[in-house]
Amino acid sequence: MSKIEISSAVKNYGALEVIHGVDVEIKDGEFAILVGPSGCGKSTLLRMIAGLEDISGGAISIGGQVVNDLRPKDRGIAMVFQNYALYPHMTVAENMGFALRLAKADTATINKKVQGAAEILGLEALLDRYPRELSGGQRQRVAMGRAIVRDPAVFLFDEPLSNLDAKLRVKMRTEIKALHQKLNATIVYVTHDQIEAMTMADRIIVLEGGNVSQVGTPLELYDHPKNRFVATFIGSPSMNLLQARVVAPRQLTLTDGQAIEMETPFQDGRSVEFGIRPEHLTLAEPGQGIRAEVVVVEPTGSETLVSCTVAGQEFLAALKGRAEFSPGQEVWLKPDLPLSHLFCADSGLVLETRDLVPA
Repeated sequence: MSKIEISSAVKNYGALEVIHGVDVEIKDGEFAILVGPSGCGKSTLLRMIAGLEDISGGAISIGGQVVNDLRPKDRGIAMVFQNYALYPHMTVAENMGFALRLAKADTATINKKVQGAAEILGLEALLDRYPRELSGGQRQRVAMGRAIVRDPAVFLFDEPLSNLDAKLRVKMRTEIKALHQKLNATIVYVTHDQIEAMTMADRIIVLEGGNVSQVGTPLELYDHPKNRFVATFIGSPSMNLLQARVVAPRQLTLTDGQAIEMETPFQDGRSVEFGIRPEHLTLAEPGQGIRAEVVVVEPTGSETLVSCTVAGQEFLAALKGRAEFSPGQEVWLKPDLPLSHLFCADSGLVLETRDLVPA
């Protein structure tokens, strides 16, 4: 068993608290991704699991054993770093087997484990090469192989794809996901890239300012964000938000007076933010939907990204197919209202239907 339980975990650097009582459970065999903007505490939390950072309060357990006071080598974990951390004077095979040699494993065992990891990662032809002779993606696979040969209970990945170009990142995402399916291991993976999180994770843990903002499957976070931060962080392009006010049952008014008809009975006077994803907008006839003014048009081939302003606020539409617009042109965009979201203007929390029914 390699379930990870994080209970009321706190991390302080002197008087500065950077992790604020985090509670998270990562299931045995799960691919869990810690995601959030720079400085949110995700790498710090990962290093606390690894034992590279002391925990200031709370508890971390792996496989049912509290590991707060265990050294990293005694926790049954293997970590893959952003910068690969390969020894330049060692061959691929020597790098992959180094931890086993330190543990005084016999040569036959080392060779068997290295060969097995090389077969999983497609490194058989590279075992005699040195890191300087490898591409970035090959070096990252060697770093992963070095972790695999240790048969850890948990794999920890700290932004492993950040140094790779865009095309190679896509390829390596597929390879890491395939590796998880082969090994059925518990993986905790840190990234600031929400596309990586969406495409790879079984569950995503969204961190903001040292706190857990929401935990769920990628589609749960995409379809049902609990607050403004998750709504705008998950999904690419980001969700549009428009300031609005409830003025009548089933009606919102934007700051420029435009009305949006909703199917929910609202409480008059409430300040809200109307959220709609760019891909949930379609081009409409004049007088229907939301009136917008075109700023920039970006054709991508499969769709057209139209940056606009609505009521003086930035607004983006991702329209299927190809369309031609001119800067300053007026367009009308129809939101798919069942896929829209409402957030409290003050707290940023999502407003459920029951919150909007008059008392």
